[in-house]
Amino acid sequence: MTHDELNSFCAALPHATHVVQWGNADVYKIGGKMFAIVGMADTSATVTFKTSDLAFEILSDSPGLRPAPYMASRGLKWIQQFDTPGLSDESLRDHIRASFDMVAAGLTAKRRATLGL
Repeated sequence: MTHDELNSFCAALPHATHVVQWGNADVYKIGGKMFAIVGMADTSATVTFKTSDLAFEILSDSPGLRPAPYMASRGLKWIQQFDTPGLSDESLRDHIRASFDMVAAGLTAKRRATLGL
């Protein structure tokens, strides 16, 4: 996926908000909590997303993917797609959506109710 396609997909998720942080990275949040970062690496088409423990173990060793710099070093289960071949567009969308769902599920009940989740 291109940088623009990644941004469009993330922005289209329900209640997603966008901010630019950390040297021009596009950061997407739900309820104030990050679920995806687009463009935070040497190339603009990188994307970083939260994963389950199992997905982290599987994806960590896949070509074009790595534990997200900074986040993984702090014990967080985030993966960064930084090179080819990486994930297919469909699989990448699935993982970003799963990240969104995990982050939304971790919000307080009050915050989820405010967002209508």
